[in-house]
Amino acid sequence: MNKYFYILLVGLISFNMNAQEKSSPYKTDFWKDGAWVAGSVGLNVVGVMSIQNKPDLTETDLANLDGNDIWGINRGAVGNYSVNADELSYIPFYASFATPLLFLLGEDERQNFGQISVMFIETMATTGAFFTLTAGNVEKSRPLVYNENLPIEDRLDSDAQRSFFAGHTAATAAATFFTAKVFQDFNPDSPAVPYVWAGAVAVPAYVGYLRTKAGKHFLTDNLIGFGIGAACGILVPEIHKIGNEKLDVYPTMNTNVMGTGIDTKGIGFNYTF
Repeated sequence: MNKYFYILLVGLISFNMNAQEKSSPYKTDFWKDGAWVAGSVGLNVVGVMSIQNKPDLTETDLANLDGNDIWGINRGAVGNYSVNADELSYIPFYASFATPLLFLLGEDERQNFGQISVMFIETMATTGAFFTLTAGNVEKSRPLVYNENLPIEDRLDSDAQRSFFAGHTAATAAATFFTAKVFQDFNPDSPAVPYVWAGAVAVPAYVGYLRTKAGKHFLTDNLIGFGIGAACGILVPEIHKIGNEKLDVYPTMNTNVMGTGIDTKGIGFNYTF
């Protein structure tokens, strides 16, 4: 997880230098945003650990799987498997992470790039927390598990048991929707706004299509991943927008809730009236 802490360090340094430019539609706070990033990264660490500790599917469980039990909307993906689609999906996936660099082309955005960078880190860390915590705790076999032509070890592997929800789609949507949201907030009258939003929708939709074709996720996994990523990409900048100070979001982690022995981890929202 060193890469997360490296991103955190670079982002906070940039934030401290550039966060409070007068031309920005956003307001950020060093301590609040620092706590948000640190808490979200912490939840990612917990989530990744739960993914790593996830057990393989047993041969008995595999024998009991039946594609006919899958929801009708998802049944077309049963047994899908494509190495080419899997590899191709990583191109728009990684490319989406670079979309905030386009803000360096605008004067106001460039002056506030440190602030934008911190909000982007918060967006991706929050999306990552939702994904890792869910993928580590929800048991759902990928479509490829139903493909009897694949080696049994690939079908039993724990990595093949985290179809819900689509992390690639969620992360891509978070990045592209964040970029579209920030672009519109800085340039509300730009004629390019509709095209930017169209691109924000098209790129994660394409990633979702490829992940389904690759046998990694069902349609509903991608739809939910798309929705979560899009929500994070829009809400994080909106929460920081000047005038929206009453709305707050924060990572949560409670141990032994009300003496039940149940641990809860997630994202909390608060609105002050």
